[in-house]
Amino acid sequence: MQRPTFILLLVFALFLQACSKKVIPSLPPLAKTLDVQEIDFEYMHGKARMNFKDDKKNIDVKANIRIHKDSVIWMTFSVVGVQGGKALINKDSITIVSNVDKEYYVFDYEELSKRFNFKVDFASIQSAMLGNLVISRSPGDRILEDIDFNRLNQEQGTVTIKNYINRASQKLEMVELIESRTNNSIKIVYSNFQPLGDKLFPYMGTIIALYKTTAGIVGNSISFEYTKAEVGDKELRFPFNIPKRYERR
Repeated sequence: MQRPTFILLLVFALFLQACSKKVIPSLPPLAKTLDVQEIDFEYMHGKARMNFKDDKKNIDVKANIRIHKDSVIWMTFSVVGVQGGKALINKDSITIVSNVDKEYYVFDYEELSKRFNFKVDFASIQSAMLGNLVISRSPGDRILEDIDFNRLNQEQGTVTIKNYINRASQKLEMVELIESRTNNSIKIVYSNFQPLGDKLFPYMGTIIALYKTTAGIVGNSISFEYTKAEVGDKELRFPFNIPKRYERR
């Protein structure tokens, strides 16, 4: 997998984390309606450890993350104390800078949506990083009930989204995105839920991506663990520049 695609997967995953003494309330009765507890904030910042694996690489990185709600997501990545890259996600595009290769990439959402056969925009990336529903609820959604989980099934074009919501905590614990024509898929599993503000936030998670290439089916996984996460109203800075000598790819 190319480096920018790897960082894009990080982008879809980064903010999926949450324990301490976790009190699980008694299960509510089955219902036709479905409540999902979603994290909310004005500013958020945190630090995370991540591991990326495919059939050729096993990479550990550390990340600093800052978010201004519905506006901008900022990240820096380092390997063994050396800053290896950074990313800036806003409502118009995603910019990824590689300090190692002295180059940068700019992706617009229309291009990414065509690549994944799924509507990709700032809102969907922000939601995936926070452990919120990737797309908004609609009247056509289906609710399937089980003992431990309620499943919310959604459709967007040729992509089916299956959301598994814990009935006790009302938190999204797993989401699967499957593209029917190619059978490409992304699965995100959230765990270790801890309080963040007045809501629960997943401090650990795993993303598994399976997709077809000319060489066959490729599998990649990213695991992540937050070592720090805070929310508040205090304004954060989002410094981001691209050195003139860096080449655009």
